[in-house]
Amino acid sequence: MAHLTVDIGGSPGINCRGFCEYCYFKNVRGVQPLGCRYCLPFKKGCDYCTRGVKEEYSGFKALKEIADETLANLQTKRGDIERITISGGGDPSCYPRFTELIELLGSMEAPLHIGYTSGKGWDDPAVADLLIDNGLSEISFTVFASDPALRKRYMHDPTPEASLKIVKRLCEAVDVYAAAVILPGINDGKVLEQTCEWLDACGAKGLILMRFANTTEQGLILGNGPIIKNQQVQTVESFRDLVADLSVKFDMKISGTPLWDPDIGSPFAIISEPQLIQKLPRVNRRATVISGSVAAPYIEKILSACGSEVPVVSVSKEIACLITTDDLQKLNVSALERAVIIPGRAFVFDPEVQEILSGEGVEREVIRGPDMLTADAETSMGMTRDQVLAMEMEGFAELIQTINRYGS
Repeated sequence: MAHLTVDIGGSPGINCRGFCEYCYFKNVRGVQPLGCRYCLPFKKGCDYCTRGVKEEYSGFKALKEIADETLANLQTKRGDIERITISGGGDPSCYPRFTELIELLGSMEAPLHIGYTSGKGWDDPAVADLLIDNGLSEISFTVFASDPALRKRYMHDPTPEASLKIVKRLCEAVDVYAAAVILPGINDGKVLEQTCEWLDACGAKGLILMRFANTTEQGLILGNGPIIKNQQVQTVESFRDLVADLSVKFDMKISGTPLWDPDIGSPFAIISEPQLIQKLPRVNRRATVISGSVAAPYIEKILSACGSEVPVVSVSKEIACLITTDDLQKLNVSALERAVIIPGRAFVFDPEVQEILSGEGVEREVIRGPDMLTADAETSMGMTRDQVLAMEMEGFAELIQTINRYGS
């Protein structure tokens, strides 16, 4: 069985009928290359950390180009295609030849999955039956709120009633995972409960709540903050409590990012499974592990249970994979071990980091750790607890092996 991803191209804000008020990519400026795991050792900046991170593409791809790429990708796959996922920098609902695209992919007779849509490009509720008839099996659909007026105001959806009708019809036939960025005072509280009630009644499989980010520490690394001036933002802890409270009130699965998935107990579900932690390798060398402020306490607890005596170092950035060199420059390097392990997906240039973290007469070796140690809600939404635990076991085993290989 193989998965096939169909990239339709496009850019946020351009190929989606305009930015939503809260969009992460709103106000993005011409930032310098950040550096990343794909950069060559002698050059800071590659296509991924200069263009890809901003999802900056020239526009939607032509239908013929998509068809040719899909055919070429098919020839590299072995066995039957288990799923076809439509993705891109732009919103699939705004693709100008959407009907032809869906009919083309539907002719392959494999389940279709739309990884994200706002639905703003669909003005006719009949598109739901087009999708169902052509094999759509799963869709991630941003709703923001079940109140059409709020959806129109904050998502700039010209036909919010039609979009919500599409959600309702799709819920009758396919797995619909709704999503909502939570703006305190706007679509939380009673409005959010009404949205949950409506989605639950429609038959949605789940709702992913996303905490709004408005500062660099919360993850805005493209020079684009604040996205909404003077907009209140929840703390990580209060957001987790919100997710937990809602999850017990409704039948559909409700989870949140950065925290948490109440059904699975992730991220870092392994903390409640001491017998699994005992199966991990023992930490027998010393190395500093750097992470974001959300993950660091969890990682330290797990590594400590595996024998580590070195505290995990937290930066002010909440999300580990969004760490940049600015975060690392604020650290007290004298407290670091000779070997320093950074998140695998951190946006930093490795030679530059080694220079930043070396000091006090000590030349330190910087190593990238695993890309993922756990699953956030967007990943765990379609996973079982056993699958999440298996991911965490693999990630932490790799991290500990890295410590034992490079540590002193």
